[in-house]
Amino acid sequence: MTRSDLSGRRVLIVEDRYLIATEVADTVADLGGEVLGPVSSVQAAAELLRQTRADLALLDVNLDGEMVFPLAEELERGGTPIVFLTGYNEETLPAAWRGRPRLVKPVDPVALRDVLLRARASGARPAAPDRV
Repeated sequence: MTRSDLSGRRVLIVEDRYLIATEVADTVADLGGEVLGPVSSVQAAAELLRQTRADLALLDVNLDGEMVFPLAEELERGGTPIVFLTGYNEETLPAAWRGRPRLVKPVDPVALRDVLLRARASGARPAAPDRV
C-alpha cells in the first residue's frame, strides 16, 4: 500500500460512529485519497456533494435510524461507485441493494484497502470484497 494508490480520488465517507469514521478516513488518507467528510447524515452528505463530487462513497447503511439508500440511489445515478459499511447481513438489506460491495463492521482495514484499490483500478463499481 502506497500513498499514491488513491491519488486524485475523492472518497465520501458517510458514517455516524466517530471511531469507525476516523479509522476509515485514516485508511483513505493513508492510500493518498482525498477524504470528503466524514459526515453522519444523508443531509450532510447531500450538502457536501453540492460543493464537490465524489469518486467513490463509503456509506453506513443505518445512520442513527436514518437509512442511507436514498443517497446511494443518487450516487449511483451519478455514476459514483458505493460500498456499504454495515453490521447488517446481506439478507436484511432491501433486495435492490443485495449483492453490492459491503464491508461488515467493525471494518477490517485490509478488506477496506482491498475494496478501495479495486474501485480505483476498475474506475467503475468496485467488486465485492473477498472478506466481509
